[in-house]
Amino acid sequence: MFLRGGPVQWLAVFLGNPGPKYAGTRHNAGFLAAEALAKDKGLSVSRLRFHALTARWDLEDGNGTSVLVMKPQTYMNESGQAVGQAARFYKLPPERVLVVSDDINLPCGRLRVRERGSAGGHNGLKSIIAHLGSEDFPRVRIGVGAPPHGGAEQIDWVLGVPRNADWDAFSQGCARAAQAAEEYIRRGPQRAMEIFNRQ
Repeated sequence: MFLRGGPVQWLAVFLGNPGPKYAGTRHNAGFLAAEALAKDKGLSVSRLRFHALTARWDLEDGNGTSVLVMKPQTYMNESGQAVGQAARFYKLPPERVLVVSDDINLPCGRLRVRERGSAGGHNGLKSIIAHLGSEDFPRVRIGVGAPPHGGAEQIDWVLGVPRNADWDAFSQGCARAAQAAEEYIRRGPQRAMEIFNRQ
């Protein structure tokens, strides 16, 4: 049942764009990480709440920690609408809203775990910052690499699907991002950064 256990103490937000048109694209790294988490934990991220597909994840860690896993369905640029609604509903501060997203400033498949930070040009993060009124939320960034010929092709690049070796690195990075999110929630930022910020 969705409401079993204690109150939700964390949001784990995985960013992407809904619909088959965007499946497997670099910009949907967050969605792919959510799918990896769901497969590993036996979750079905399918209940529509707060303009997002959601699942309740009870960690069974002895502390009664419960997480609402979210895949916003508002399209990337309006991700904050879903996140803001859920954070207000559960009365969660920004430091309990962990966001997983793609990042063109990291090599393909590399991860960067941070406790806070700017949007860095990412429209999904920009929207979340606007709706939470704060940059002080943790994030797991999944490297998708930069377009080979400069910034003019950035939109086409992030909406493209990695190929061959890049796909292998990308998909492995998404799976590791799910693990990083769990590590952050279970054991805190320092431990997660120590493990997952290494090359």
